Amino acid sequence: MATEEFITHSADETIALGRTLAGMLAPPKLVLLRGDLGAGKTTLVKGIAEAFQAAAAEDVTSPTFTLVHEYRGPGASLYHIDLYRIDTPRQLETLGLDDLITSNSILLIEWGEKFARFERERDVEIALERVDETERDGVSDAASKQSSEGAAERVSEDVRRIRITTK
Repeated sequence: MATEEFITHSADETIALGRTLAGMLAPPKLVLLRGDLGAGKTTLVKGIAEAFQAAAAEDVTSPTFTLVHEYRGPGASLYHIDLYRIDTPRQLETLGLDDLITSNSILLIEWGEKFARFERERDVEIALERVDETERDGVSDAASKQSSEGAAERVSEDVRRIRITTK
């Protein structure tokens, strides 16, 4: 397994990173998106959807209540899935996620770690977490490299550590 880490400093940088990451997500893929509520999972999906020409960033929203959002692009169908409110294998089964797995599909699953099946079947795991900017040592900046002057003073809710693990 290979792991790479990035730091983003704003929603725009997280979206831009999503566009960049799309290159490693050639379908078919099952991607687990990990992170607490508000960690930036949907923001990252905005960039991925744009890169696949499946949706504009402003059209991508959290599937918290609808559970599955579909975005169709010319080369891939993206399914943004939120399992936060799904608690049992029976509830999961009623979603029919197996029917979404095709040769040109990418399943982007939030809260998939609740089910061992997705842990086993995943191709990529993307973990997002909010961090203090002072914790960024040893991690690639997703945007332009900034000098470390003043970095210790800057703490923002928008700073995210994004760790990508591929099989």
